[in-house]
Amino acid sequence: MLRDELRDAMLAAMKAGKAVEKNILRVALGEVQTAESRSGEDAPDAEIQKMLRKLIKSIGETRDATPAGAQRVTLDEEIAVLETYLPRTLTVDQIVAALTPHADAIRAAGNDGQAMGLAMKQLKAAGAAVESQDVQAAIRALRS
Repeated sequence: MLRDELRDAMLAAMKAGKAVEKNILRVALGEVQTAESRSGEDAPDAEIQKMLRKLIKSIGETRDATPAGAQRVTLDEEIAVLETYLPRTLTVDQIVAALTPHADAIRAAGNDGQAMGLAMKQLKAAGAAVESQDVQAAIRALRS
C-alpha cells in the first residue's frame, strides 16, 4: 500500500538525515492518518494519491508566491519527493494519440465541455493518469 511506502520512505529519510524528505513525508502521512481517522477505515491508494496531488498543488502555490531563494529550493524539493509517489501523467501528445480513435466524436461535440466529458470518459476507461489542462490542450488540438 502507498501509505506503507510513505512510512518506510520517511523512516529511511530519518536514518539518512534527509530533513526535507522526512518533513514532507511526515506531513503527507499526517494527511493520510487524518483522513483515515475521519472515515474509520484505511484510505485506498487512489485516495492517498489524490491527497498527494492536493498537497503538491498547495506547495506549488506557496512556491509561486515565494521569491527566489533557499525556501523556494526547499519547496521544489518537497514537490519532487511527493511526485515520486504518483503515477506519471500522460503528455499532451500522448493524450492526443490516445484520443485519436475517438477524434470524430470529440469534434462532433457541441462545445468544449462536452468534448472534455467524452475525452475524460475514454481516458478514465483506459486507466490513463492525466491533468485536466493537458486534456484541454489535446482537445483543442483535435478540434482544430
